[in-house]
Amino acid sequence: MEVAVRGGGVIGLSVALAAARAGYSVSVSDAGSPHAGSRVAGGMLAPVTEAWPGEEAVTAQGVEALAMWPGFAASIGVPLFTAGTLAVGTQPGDLADLRHAGEVLTSREVRALEPSLGPAVRGGVHAPGDLAVDNRLLLSALWKACVELGVQSDVDGRVEVIAAGAWSGELHPALRGVIRPVKGEILRLAHRPGALPPPKHTIRALVSGRPVYLVPRAGGLVVGATQYEAGFDTDVSVAGVRDLLRDAETVLPGIAEYALAEASVGFRAGSPDNVPVVRWLEPGVIAATGHHRNGLLLAPHTARLVVGLLEGGSW
Repeated sequence: MEVAVRGGGVIGLSVALAAARAGYSVSVSDAGSPHAGSRVAGGMLAPVTEAWPGEEAVTAQGVEALAMWPGFAASIGVPLFTAGTLAVGTQPGDLADLRHAGEVLTSREVRALEPSLGPAVRGGVHAPGDLAVDNRLLLSALWKACVELGVQSDVDGRVEVIAAGAWSGELHPALRGVIRPVKGEILRLAHRPGALPPPKHTIRALVSGRPVYLVPRAGGLVVGATQYEAGFDTDVSVAGVRDLLRDAETVLPGIAEYALAEASVGFRAGSPDNVPVVRWLEPGVIAATGHHRNGLLLAPHTARLVVGLLEGGSW
């Protein structure tokens, strides 16, 4: 069977790789937008500390996916950050909101794990099993692995897999009005000589109820992310950058000495209930989209589901 994957982000390439490994003839086509969610993602693989109320189904999928990630990453030669996550808060209400993720530690206990945290941090939760990945290294590694298995570009197939993220709603009537873009702004900070080194852990924080995350990268940090219902608005707003830097500096004051290397907009693929849409839409067409904030985390899990659909028949 020939399978044509529409979308070359992390979901599309993971599906293509899994299908090729299962023996299918696979091609990938992609519009190459610089605003694709996979390209500007933070790279956190953290289903419990990322969990939001009402998204229990997605959290359960994420826990399954996290268990798949070490083997998945090793199979394509991409390294993982394994120090875990520190989820911290600056107000008593922030700490109450973190209790779902585990035992709340005191400010002294979280500073023992990450000494560069600012004085506003009152405590937090340590999730040592969380992982993180450099999203751009991941995209390159996935494409290399696909090419090595003979995956081609822009070839029609008997079965089409729609995995175009936020743009998926434009590719099939059943997804129109179901999949929508959710705008997010994200920053990349570069370490400068004399500045404190990046943290060892991924830092997720609530600052007076506002979420912000800081994910270590080689030579710096990724800081994110805003969230707007603004359609395909590609502008980086002054307010978005201001809010992210203000809250990130509250949590980790040392970043004031870093360089602002990049400010980007990406589009998450939202669904009505934020649960991914992975199913047959009609004979010959499968959807693998709607992953919202969890595209990277759920990639190997979604790829396995799609291969199961392919092996189960055309409808």
